[in-house]
Amino acid sequence: MAAASGFLTSISVNNYYSEQKLKMEISKNTRSIQKFSYCYSSSQTRFFKTGNSRIREVIPEKRLFVLDPRCEVVSNPKIEAKRSGISALELLKTSAADRYTKETSSIVVVGLNFRTAPIEIREKLSIPEAQWHQAIGELCAQNHIEEAAVLSTCNRMEIYVVALSQHRGVKEVTEWMSKISAVPISELCQHRFLLYNKDATHHLFEVSAGLDSLVLGEGQILAQVKQVVKTGQGVPGFDRKISGLFKHAITVGKRVRTETSISTGSVSVSSAAVELALMKLPESSHATARMLVVGAGKMGKLLIKHLAAKGFTKIVVVNRTEDRVSAIRKELEDVEIVYRPLSEMFACAAEADVVFTSTASETLLFSKEQVQALLPVSPQIGGRRLFIDISVPRNVGSCVSDVETACVYNVDDLKEVVETNKEDRLHKAMEAQAIIKEEVKQFEAWKDSLETVPTIKKLRAYAERIRSSEFDKCLSKMGNDITKNKKKAIYDLSIGIVNKLLHGPMQHLRCDGNDNRSLSEILENMNALNRIFSLDTEISVLEQKIRAKIEQNQK
Repeated sequence: MAAASGFLTSISVNNYYSEQKLKMEISKNTRSIQKFSYCYSSSQTRFFKTGNSRIREVIPEKRLFVLDPRCEVVSNPKIEAKRSGISALELLKTSAADRYTKETSSIVVVGLNFRTAPIEIREKLSIPEAQWHQAIGELCAQNHIEEAAVLSTCNRMEIYVVALSQHRGVKEVTEWMSKISAVPISELCQHRFLLYNKDATHHLFEVSAGLDSLVLGEGQILAQVKQVVKTGQGVPGFDRKISGLFKHAITVGKRVRTETSISTGSVSVSSAAVELALMKLPESSHATARMLVVGAGKMGKLLIKHLAAKGFTKIVVVNRTEDRVSAIRKELEDVEIVYRPLSEMFACAAEADVVFTSTASETLLFSKEQVQALLPVSPQIGGRRLFIDISVPRNVGSCVSDVETACVYNVDDLKEVVETNKEDRLHKAMEAQAIIKEEVKQFEAWKDSLETVPTIKKLRAYAERIRSSEFDKCLSKMGNDITKNKKKAIYDLSIGIVNKLLHGPMQHLRCDGNDNRSLSEILENMNALNRIFSLDTEISVLEQKIRAKIEQNQK
């Protein structure tokens, strides 16, 4: 029997343990020991006393024993393994199985964001949207990960999983992240953050509401959370718990923005990039500065719109195809938007004072040598060309900052702009936190209710087997001349009796957050029903899942 709650005491019968010493040892673990008055041992005999009962056991010489919290004598596994011929590996597996029966699956987030990791680390971990489904598959192929989702943006890289074991799940996710990024595990551990269950839920709800963004209250992150759900639909591994978590996060994000004014007047990463450019340019050049935007995706489109809102009437856009640029041109008829293909990017950069980059390219678009070859900008602009790179991975090499005629800024440099814009929204965030707290409670109630589903199914199946058997017995006793109406009446009666008998137990297994029952009470009810009706299996559901995953991976 495995020892519980960390109280494991090995005692050699060759050493004399006095009753007083044992009492002192026991007193240190009073929380773990609840079912005995005292126990003591001599070199040959051990006595146990529980209430009025007194048990005597003779112990052979030179044999090791352990005390579990119920003061039962358990043979040392290593000694018994040698005597019985059982391998240490088998004992380890048995011990692991016992631990899994005491463990439930957990929602875990392993992440890095702009607060915990620099862009140099984040860009190595960035996963393009087109590869999210592949990442989910690789994560769920791990032995202790059942479900997964990837949230990868310019400011964060977060992996959400349902782990069959917290410790092993975190280990497997971290190793996978190291494998795909070539970032050593030791370095990842310095920058990652770990959140479990309720804390993980609260974090994602904050993210969706824009409370965890570089730009407080920005709306683009909600669209990115929606994209996680859209991309995950039908992907094996993006299943009930993780899907439910992200869908609820979308609801929270919408509710926060509807019921509070946190997004009013807020800035996005794109608008912050435009603001940063204006801060770095001489004020006298704002009307004449030449703007180039590389990339016409979501971020690029927002850049163009914010530039237009600031009064720029001509913007050059470099993109692989003209379709997106034409669509933007139709929306902004008052602005001259000039399309150029990617092959003309360097020629366009040579004619621009400010270059914004926002592409999904995994390779650099501008290197130090290429920027050095560009003609310098006018002294009226400050003599230095601005490169504002809001892409992750970065489109502009960090070494470009060594060029005397260039200045390079990335998403981490936007904090300067953000600080000036978020003061008036901090008090609005407090209103949002109240909503998030309420929504977390609702989601946790829904998630916790899933724990009782196997018991509900097993109890119904158990009752149905009895009902069906007794119904057949009844019909056989009544003979073959029974009418269909009577047979239906008896059937309906049996169904009605079972449903009414199960109604009470089922009510005490449900956890929807609208009743006064605590989760611990509901789980106690579940365990009681499992014991009363012998619904428990030899191994837990988690252990079954882990064994199935290991067998599948070994094929």
